[in-house]
Amino acid sequence: MKSGIAKSGIAKSGIAAALAAAGLSVTLGAADVRAETLRFAFQGPLNSLDPYTLNETFTLGLLGNVYEGLTRRGANLEILPALAERWEVAGPNRWRFYLRQGVTFQNGNDFTAEDVVFSATRVRDEGSDLKSRLPADVKVEAVDDYTVDFVTEGPNPILYYEWDTWYIMDKDWAEQHGAVKPTTAADLTKGHAAFNANGTGAFVVDSHEPGVKTILKPNADWWDSPQHNLTEVIFTPIASNATRVAALLSGEIDFMYPVPTQDIARVDGGSGTAVLAGPELRTIFLGMDQLREELLYSDVKGKNPFKDKRVRQAFYHAIDIEAIGQKVMRGLSTPSAIMISPFLFAHAEAFERLEHDPGRARQLLEEAGYGEGFEVGMDCPNDRYVNDEAICQAVSAMLAKIGVEVKLNAQPKALYFAKVLAAGGYDTSFYLLGWTPGSFDSWNVLHNLHGCRNEAGEGGPFNLGGYCNAEVDALTAQILVETDADKRNDLIRQAYALTTGDTAYIPLHQQGLAWGVREGTNVVQRADNQVMLYRITKD
Repeated sequence: MKSGIAKSGIAKSGIAAALAAAGLSVTLGAADVRAETLRFAFQGPLNSLDPYTLNETFTLGLLGNVYEGLTRRGANLEILPALAERWEVAGPNRWRFYLRQGVTFQNGNDFTAEDVVFSATRVRDEGSDLKSRLPADVKVEAVDDYTVDFVTEGPNPILYYEWDTWYIMDKDWAEQHGAVKPTTAADLTKGHAAFNANGTGAFVVDSHEPGVKTILKPNADWWDSPQHNLTEVIFTPIASNATRVAALLSGEIDFMYPVPTQDIARVDGGSGTAVLAGPELRTIFLGMDQLREELLYSDVKGKNPFKDKRVRQAFYHAIDIEAIGQKVMRGLSTPSAIMISPFLFAHAEAFERLEHDPGRARQLLEEAGYGEGFEVGMDCPNDRYVNDEAICQAVSAMLAKIGVEVKLNAQPKALYFAKVLAAGGYDTSFYLLGWTPGSFDSWNVLHNLHGCRNEAGEGGPFNLGGYCNAEVDALTAQILVETDADKRNDLIRQAYALTTGDTAYIPLHQQGLAWGVREGTNVVQRADNQVMLYRITKD
């Protein structure tokens, strides 16, 4: 991936330097104390304000300006105190968190330990999409109004690694408004928390029209010192790449992402605009239903082709990842051999992709009994990842060359997630998804994407295809409790050796970040693609 062209005296670093810092800033003018309105756009909408409805980077990132966790991530993605001032190991299986005093929710209610205990229950409720933030067997105990203990059944060195996006909610407010339970992304009947918010963060929601516009204003009573000078933030979803770019170039908006790969040079060379480019930790991949006895969407009846590893390998061999990188991503991607960014695992270089080999793919299909090919439905979002629909179209064309006819169902992310995360069983046969481990750790990937589940959805919460290997599950359990770094990395290596050997998924690439900004808008870019408004200033 190439970094953006340096302009206006700004040197833009490449991938390695960007990730080493894990947070880049672009400054096209000196910061000013004058307060300003920030107008920004993303390709997809903010559908719900409930922080437990959808485990999606954009949604969690934007809501992270309204709600807060016990921890937060700094510009370099380091874990920092937030609603908890500090924490310690208080016993062999006990973490103790000391809460920040004097913090209030935006309705004036005091933040106390009872809100943490309540949020621990709510985030693990059946309707929550963030159950993995806190293991089901962890007991949460209020020691006093500002001290909370988390009691685990065994060692858990990464217990709090994802708590920057486990946002604490006001117990009294939730009870008052009938919002004790979260609603799922698949539930079209939204509760009070989907349209209203009451956090402790730097911004309050002034108005929210799902899919149309959300307006935020500074929280005058925020406990921390603002690093921004914004008086108002107006977020507008703009699905069309051309319209989004035109809005930035014309000055209708100040900041947008992603910049389409084909428009990076034009935006970076525009009058008063620049592109902030860097690596993202998200892995884009293909998943296959390996659980059902018969696929939901296929002309193959009475059996499931994806249960045969040879079919999964055939699909993998059919994918020309270099062509996707060059023609679809325009160089803004890095091919991946495993399901986590190589920046996040020390032994990533030990793994290699299956080579692009259509001949071998056809041979494998023949051996598996599908020499004439077959038809399969594919689910794909069209407003979530960089060039997501175009990637799915390219994959469809590549599979057609080995006799597989793909019926592509590309939808806006609200419909896509409602379908593939449908309660009672994941409604998909073949799909594209992206994943950034919130903990920046492999346990997250192995648990969420590879953990065995049944047809009712119990098990790995984002294992949409139902992949299952008992050895992987056993290693994942060991990885969670191992405190020796070298031993832990070896266990992770063993687990990835099994999953890649099984062709559990088809990893494609890590997409690159490309944010567009106008002159005078000073933005900090994080490698997890989250936008912290309290670190943005305007000249």
